[in-house]
Amino acid sequence: MKRIVVGIALCVAVAAPALTLAQSCSASGGPGSCNVPATASMTTGRVVRLQMSAGSTALAAPTTSDFDAGFNSTTGPSLTMSANAPWTLYIRAGSAVWSATNTSPGAPARVNKPAADLKWSTAAAGSFVPLSITDASLATGSATASAATTLYFQTLYDWTVDSPGNYSLTVVLTLTAP
Repeated sequence: MKRIVVGIALCVAVAAPALTLAQSCSASGGPGSCNVPATASMTTGRVVRLQMSAGSTALAAPTTSDFDAGFNSTTGPSLTMSANAPWTLYIRAGSAVWSATNTSPGAPARVNKPAADLKWSTAAAGSFVPLSITDASLATGSATASAATTLYFQTLYDWTVDSPGNYSLTVVLTLTAP
């Protein structure tokens, strides 16, 4: 079984309000009143939030028909983005190759399986894009309390090079509001 681990980069910025009091007044004698105008001000920075339904995804173990087809598919996590400004969600591989651990004597795990052997899409039957170590735009949107999408993965297999083993690849998601 292959598994990927998904990491998140999250950026949050908020400034606290400031209350300005630069005047005073006084009243004397019978009933009196005194009013002093005040101003409250604040600066709000860009705020983003990325929520995932799961922190890791166990990729479907390949069958003989998956090797014949050259791939299999797995539904990944659901993602929900919130931002107070236009935003972009990026995806990339955490390394150029999968980590591999031997599981079968005499058949060492493939130590050079490229990150591109994991493809992603936001549609189950959509166009799948190979992962690389360079950020790729996964989704964009305007200020919103909640924009949701689901990640779908295709894992590529080759009879001649994909030997038995435990494989993992870190997938990095970065939500920005530039």
